[in-house]
Amino acid sequence: MSQANYPFDAFQKQHILIIGDVMIDRYLTGRVSRISPEAPVPVVHLQDSDDRLGGAANVALNLRALGATPYLCSVIGKGRNGERLLELLPGQHLAGKGIIQSEERKTTVKTRVIASNQHLLRVDEEDTHPLSPAEAAKLLEHIREILDTREIHAILFQDYNKGVLSCQVIRETMLEAIKRDIPTAVDPKSDNFWAYKHVSLFKPNLKEIRSQLPFRVEPELHSLRQAAEQARSKLGNQHTLITLSEKGLFYDSAGRSEVLPTHPRTIADVCGAGDTVFAIAGLGLSLGMDIRDIALLANLAGGQVCEKVGVVPVDKAQLEQEYQEVLANGVVDG
Repeated sequence: MSQANYPFDAFQKQHILIIGDVMIDRYLTGRVSRISPEAPVPVVHLQDSDDRLGGAANVALNLRALGATPYLCSVIGKGRNGERLLELLPGQHLAGKGIIQSEERKTTVKTRVIASNQHLLRVDEEDTHPLSPAEAAKLLEHIREILDTREIHAILFQDYNKGVLSCQVIRETMLEAIKRDIPTAVDPKSDNFWAYKHVSLFKPNLKEIRSQLPFRVEPELHSLRQAAEQARSKLGNQHTLITLSEKGLFYDSAGRSEVLPTHPRTIADVCGAGDTVFAIAGLGLSLGMDIRDIALLANLAGGQVCEKVGVVPVDKAQLEQEYQEVLANGVVDG
């Protein structure tokens, strides 16, 4: 890329629609000084409690941190946790207009217990059944309203298998995207893994793609190319990104493919890294960036957030600095 600030200056012009499972990431932080006399488990003296937006909302946070305008659509429950999630949105400059509250669902809450920067336990409150036809119809109404009243540059499907991305929602939103010539990207999960026919960009992780194919997928180029070809034959997608954890990120598009290794980092917590990678991928897709540049940026961003404890969005300034260093070293031209 010849322009030093591209694509960072362009991010702020992009309007991105995110559809999927939103949740609260709750952190209970304390210290451990003894083992319980009741069972061989640590006793945590609670010192702090922190609620953060997670799931598809974390994708929106990453987009906002990069300067884009996110529009978030999802279904949550009523009650205390649902109200708490809505309370968190304004402080992060996110609108709740596309969030529907339902009597039929729980708001997903993932509670993590942490002591001395160690993750001791996670407790999940959630529903995972698909949206009812009435819930799906109401969500689709909100989606179409946004598409009719805003210039949307890409649609991102963030699936955590909590039921928001039902077959009906996927099918009808994809038809709207195709009709309006809007690029689409999906971070899939197992239940509707192959439902995203003609999606522009498909981004599973290695574990997910392994579980869906009849052959063993290894984190090496030939095997990953086979997996990407299988995905393309099932979906008709243009681009495939596969995150490989500590092995880096694989991309495949238009006959080009490569494994980009991770940069050396001190890993503190991998929570939320997939959301960050997906946000970058969707933003790059909306701008028509080259797939290798998308993969490079996404790989850097995913590694960056792993250096911090808890689910946190990408730091735009740090990402730009690291990206310019990579450009200076000529890695993009490799």
